[in-house]
Amino acid sequence: MEQGSGTGLSGLARLLGYAGLLPQAALLVLILGRHDPTGVVHGMAFFYAALIFSFIGGIWWGFAMRRPAGLRALVWAAVAPTLVTIVLVALAVHGSLRWAMVALASGLFLTLLVDRALVHSGEAPAGWMGLRVPLSLGLGTLTILAAMM
Repeated sequence: MEQGSGTGLSGLARLLGYAGLLPQAALLVLILGRHDPTGVVHGMAFFYAALIFSFIGGIWWGFAMRRPAGLRALVWAAVAPTLVTIVLVALAVHGSLRWAMVALASGLFLTLLVDRALVHSGEAPAGWMGLRVPLSLGLGTLTILAAMM
């Protein structure tokens, strides 16, 4: 496996991770260009952030399944993003899509607490936070900016 500059993560993993910010950035550009008269692009921005939020939970599930003790707090944390997303979909549909986007972005920021615990337990690879921090902060920020426009 290709290792990059002592981070423990391959260059391809970093490249694909950062590429994951491009869809949300493109949606924000459309919103800023006033190309969303019906709110569909805002909905797509919510959906993309929700998809990634659930994906993060899936990553944690993988870490949890490697633990010999089985069900622990990480298992519950792993399902939380999807459960929270379900509640936020209801808020988006029956309340405010924009507030649901802000709440979703806040959830993305909070994922860093679990990621940090994975680093402290030695389960996450070297360089994990070096990738997770900019990705979570980046997607969360892009999502909030989209919600504000």
